[in-house]
Amino acid sequence: MQRRKATLTATFSGLVLTGMMAVAIPSYAADSAPAAPPASVATHAKDPQHASRHAKGPKGDGAKKLCRRLPKLERRIERRIKRMEGTVGTPGSIKFLEQRIANAKKAHHSAIATFLGDRLTTRKTLLTSLKAKQPDLKDVATWCTANKNGAKATASPAS
Repeated sequence: MQRRKATLTATFSGLVLTGMMAVAIPSYAADSAPAAPPASVATHAKDPQHASRHAKGPKGDGAKKLCRRLPKLERRIERRIKRMEGTVGTPGSIKFLEQRIANAKKAHHSAIATFLGDRLTTRKTLLTSLKAKQPDLKDVATWCTANKNGAKATASPAS
């Protein structure tokens, strides 16, 4: 039984290695035809219904969908802001990342400190961006309330 198991394992390993080598070796044939696109891409490219749906662009502004998702978006942004403004003990907060940078500098890990410093810059920019989006979302919420959650057919003159 042990010998049979070892033989099967060796055979299987050989097949796997052979298959990996066949995939890894590039084709050097100069006049070979280009590879056919995957079936899903080829099907969509030939499907006239699919092409016509996207050829003219979007039909509306997506107001109804945005109004439906608005509470979820507001909660998500509030949670992210709360996390970023958290204490040193809050993973993902700016203070947490600043402490990690200080720890890296203390341990003389300058490459790590530089990398984390870049992340800190990005995180501070993101915080500013998220805070700027909050009033915009409040305006959208007001618009959704006034326009029956985007179901109203006519657009308001202020938009």
